[in-house]
Amino acid sequence: MDTQKLIESLTAEQLKTDMPRFDIGDTINVHYRIVEGDKERIQVFQGVLIARRGSGIRESITVRRIVADQGVERVFPLHSPKVAKYEVVRRADARRAKLYFLRDRIGKKRRLRDRRRGMKHVEGMSTVH
Repeated sequence: MDTQKLIESLTAEQLKTDMPRFDIGDTINVHYRIVEGDKERIQVFQGVLIARRGSGIRESITVRRIVADQGVERVFPLHSPKVAKYEVVRRADARRAKLYFLRDRIGKKRRLRDRRRGMKHVEGMSTVH
């Protein structure tokens, strides 16, 4: 067995399986465990998913939100044991894999279009002649 398959087999049991489906542009709640001394609490970070990178155990997401007119971005390891759960608040329609252009937008231009109910990403236009 080569080393890559060995590493994947060892980390397969640590992957989370109870995650909802979320795509780039969705607004999500990340419930993150914070340990302060001997106490533990859960803090919710709500924002727009602007980037997703990596694969397997190394996969991470970048979530952006606006606090007091300042943009705050946070990177979460997707399969981290510190993340209690992910919730999808609203789905948005994005045409790009990374939404870094939202960093430059202000006000209403920052909003993303809602994904309409039942609408799937267009995989190929087929016309009958």
